[in-house]
Amino acid sequence: MELIKHFLDLLLHLDKTLVNVVHDYGNLTYLILFLIIFTETGVVVLPFLPGDSLLFVAGTLAAQYNPATGQPLLNIFYLIPLLVVAAFIGDNLNYAIGDYLGPRVFREDFRFLKRKYLEQTQAFYAKHGGKTIIMARFVPIVRTFAPFVAGVGTMTYRYFASFSIAGALLWVVSLTLAGYFLGSFPWVKQNFTLVIYAIILFSVVPPLWQFITSKLRGSAPTAS
Repeated sequence: MELIKHFLDLLLHLDKTLVNVVHDYGNLTYLILFLIIFTETGVVVLPFLPGDSLLFVAGTLAAQYNPATGQPLLNIFYLIPLLVVAAFIGDNLNYAIGDYLGPRVFREDFRFLKRKYLEQTQAFYAKHGGKTIIMARFVPIVRTFAPFVAGVGTMTYRYFASFSIAGALLWVVSLTLAGYFLGSFPWVKQNFTLVIYAIILFSVVPPLWQFITSKLRGSAPTAS
């Protein structure tokens, strides 16, 4: 419980945390951000890392200047390409893990890996095609499992990779530039915790609502 509380506190004060990281580690901050985005998208068991809010906060820091040097805390022209690459490579690792393990990973139901999830996701892929990879980018946790399930299923790598790079570009560029341009507004600076809350809610509420409604439909009595 204490660990969860610490994680939430870290997430909601990510702006202060990242400023401290920049001051303490300088250019190594780029490597730290790269590893976090890569890990969130590439490691199936770590889907809870704060990708959306991290991109937004990194963008706000790119719009702020170090008074001592007159340079931005983070360079937006380094930041965006680096994090696009991190997201794309993470997706590729995730796809490769799914491809290597194959459907056998779903032979037994685990807490997060159930056969019905594979079937539901494959049906979603069949309906929406590669757009699934792009849409999943903006949904925490789902973005971690979508490439994995694509690898487990029958999606070819070339088809997957084309949508993966498009999704990585759209995700990183939109959220980082949103932070870059909005972060300079005084209201955003003064109410940064509320902004982070809004990002979390915007990301989590749609899939949560879908999960609840699917559960309700599944538990509804059928007519005999």
